[in-house]
Amino acid sequence: MSEQLVSIVALLAIFLIGTLRAVNLGALALVASFAVGAATLGMETPEVLAGFPAELFVILVGVTYLFAIARNNGTVEWLVQAAVRVVGGRVAAIPWVMFTISCVLVSLGAVSPAAVAIIAPIGMTFAVRYGINPLLMGLMVVHGSAAGNFSPIGVLGVVTNGVVDSSGIAGDPTVLFLANLIFNVLLGVGIYLAFGGRQLMTVGAKGSDSGGTGGTSGSREPHHSPSGTTTVLATEPPQTAVTDRLSLNRDRVVTLCSMVALVVGALVFDLDVGLMSLTAAVLLTLLSPGSAKDAVSQINWGVVLLVCGIVTYVALMQEMGTVEYLGDAISEVDAPLLAALLICYIGAVVSAFASTTGILGALIPLAVPLLATGQVSAIGLVAALSISSSVVDSSPFSTNGAMVVANAPKEQQAMVYRQLMKWGFGLVLAAPVLSWAALTVVAG
Repeated sequence: MSEQLVSIVALLAIFLIGTLRAVNLGALALVASFAVGAATLGMETPEVLAGFPAELFVILVGVTYLFAIARNNGTVEWLVQAAVRVVGGRVAAIPWVMFTISCVLVSLGAVSPAAVAIIAPIGMTFAVRYGINPLLMGLMVVHGSAAGNFSPIGVLGVVTNGVVDSSGIAGDPTVLFLANLIFNVLLGVGIYLAFGGRQLMTVGAKGSDSGGTGGTSGSREPHHSPSGTTTVLATEPPQTAVTDRLSLNRDRVVTLCSMVALVVGALVFDLDVGLMSLTAAVLLTLLSPGSAKDAVSQINWGVVLLVCGIVTYVALMQEMGTVEYLGDAISEVDAPLLAALLICYIGAVVSAFASTTGILGALIPLAVPLLATGQVSAIGLVAALSISSSVVDSSPFSTNGAMVVANAPKEQQAMVYRQLMKWGFGLVLAAPVLSWAALTVVAG
């Protein structure tokens, strides 16, 4: 058995064992990285751990640490109340507001994980406060960011268009951007209707005194059905009970300034979101130790271990040449359209665990022999491959999906993780064939 096949079998074993036994998948993946790397390739420990996602680790820890402090001192609650007033109290509109903000940030140049890291904690607080299914909110944030991925001035758009040009492929940045935008907007509509949006619209249409956020006694909290959809809202204490939390004191002003600095640093100066978040969290802890009490314990270390372990193993697979191995096998397929579909599937499967940018950089050049046949549309295939590789970032093993799980309410994190797993791998199966059919078969 070849080294590449060994790595694939080991990955399947990780998921099988993690499903049958209550073992953290990340821990299993780190063990598999050591076993496969040392036994199969004779790697030393530093080489095995070379793919450990240090930047992702810092983002997960830093952002959840900062927003734990922001929740403790009431800043996030203040933001939620202010934003609801801005949209006229229409809670049904809030998921789309989060979708739009995420899309705009990424379209203007923020990397998708940075946008999700900034917006997801706020969106999840909205979900808890106003009875919105956290899965609905998380997916709207993730797919909002995905909708802006291939803007001509966005990071992923610039990288992808650059790879297309350097590979001698005839691309179209506008088609790429619009195809991805439309695909994610349609997904957003489906997500909204499937995971509680209709109930939110029904509540808003009843004309409550709070503009759809609840009855006369204030806003309302959710009751979740076993499927995770919001079904019933129950009243909470009168609005006057939270009057003090709505005021701005020193700690909240400093926290708000830190959040603004986080956005400006990420968008304007391209600074690392994780390190900026950690810096802000440390400064807030020094300024007000009381509000930072137990904040470190609120970091979901299980999620951090799970994601970092899986990403480390997938990076080892890439180092072993598994992606190229699969690509070479596909290039031998006689039917170009079928080979194009298989490449889209490789992009979706690998990107669910690894860097979208890296996958596109590896797979777009592999498509050149297919395009040379003239039977596959170059513009269509690039767009289909880009959508297939980026839309699966809602997987809990990707940075964006992991941020959603890490910021979900603790009592619902297991549910959000399971549902994101189903959604993410549902997209792994569906997105390649849908985008391939629309952009290479029909439009091509």
